[in-house]
This record gives sequence, structure tokens and C-alpha cells, in this order.
Amino acid sequence: MAVDIVYETHAMTTDNEAGLATGWRPGQLSGYGRRGARELGERRRGDGLAAVFCSDLARAVETVEIAFPRRELPVHRDTRLRECDYGELTGHPVGELAALRGRHLDEPFPGGQSYRQVVEQTRDFLRDLSAGWDGFRILVVAHSANRWALEHLLHGRPLADLVAAPFEWRPGWTFRLPSGWGTDRPPPARRQPGQPAGDRGRRRGRR
Repeated sequence: MAVDIVYETHAMTTDNEAGLATGWRPGQLSGYGRRGARELGERRRGDGLAAVFCSDLARAVETVEIAFPRRELPVHRDTRLRECDYGELTGHPVGELAALRGRHLDEPFPGGQSYRQVVEQTRDFLRDLSAGWDGFRILVVAHSANRWALEHLLHGRPLADLVAAPFEWRPGWTFRLPSGWGTDRPPPARRQPGQPAGDRGRRRGRR
């Protein structure tokens, strides 16, 4: 058995359209983004999903609420699915931040996180997912850094290559989480100041 993961990024935001790095700011979907969220729901209906897990940041929550307005699936908000915290660079142009990503694989952005910390949050999330949802197909709605973490942890892609590649949107990615994933691995790195502890998937969004 395994957990089949369908991953989707949150829909387009006003910051995305302005070319700004949102980080841990809530973010707000644009008109184009709200249409994209409805399209996400349409293409995932009848997809055999058992539940939705999403970042607790407003732009991801809004995407899920628009995509599934009838609350036909249980929705779990999880702080471990947040975008990387860019700290002092939050709100700066994306091009400026993109040029610095390779420096922050292990060294946190000033006042924020490193990409390795996002990987460890995602590793912890996947352990819980493997333990509680074996045999199910679930949807994850989150951010770019979380997809990089999934690619790194489940497909073995180098993190440095992932953060350096240009973003190319597509209608979803799929991952397979084997049964018992992570049970033979060391525990996640100790949480750093400012890193969310995560609610281990227990808090539910509105149904």
C-alpha cells in the first residue's frame, strides 16, 4: 500500500501578479486566481480524493475553499505546509529573491528560514501522512518550496537544482508515498526559532 499524493500550488495572487515574494504573508487571490481555483476543483472532482491538506496561509486556504465550495471533502490545514519564510526579504521582488535562493539552502534568510528547514517540516508532515492515510489518495495545496521538498524527499532530486530552476506552472504533480515511509529515518532537525511547530494535521478547515 501507499499514499498517493496529488500536489497543486495555490492559485494566482495579487503578489504573484506584482512579482513580489509573499513568504509568510497571508496573500490574496486575484480575479485570475479565483478562476484558477475553480478550475482546480473542477479537474479534481471525481479524482478519488479522500481528503485535502493545505497550508494555513490565507492564499492556500482561499484556493481550497473556492475549489471545493460544497465542503465535500475533509480539509486539514497544516502549518508545516507553509511557504519558506523569507524574513526581511518578504515583499521584495521575486527576481531579487530568486538570485539568492542558492545561498539559503542551509543558511536561513535574514529573520526567516532556510529551504532545508522547509524540507524537515515536510518530512515530518509526510511521516504523519504515511501513518494515517495509507491506501488513500489525497490532495495537497501549498507553495513552491513545499513542492521542491516533495521532489527532494520522494524523487531524490538535489535541493540546489530545484531552487535554481525557473518556476513552470502545470495542473498538478503526483507523488507516491510508500507504506511506512520515514520510520527508518532519523527524526527531523530540531525546530529553529521562528519555525512553525505544525499541528501535525489535526486542525481541520471549515467543511
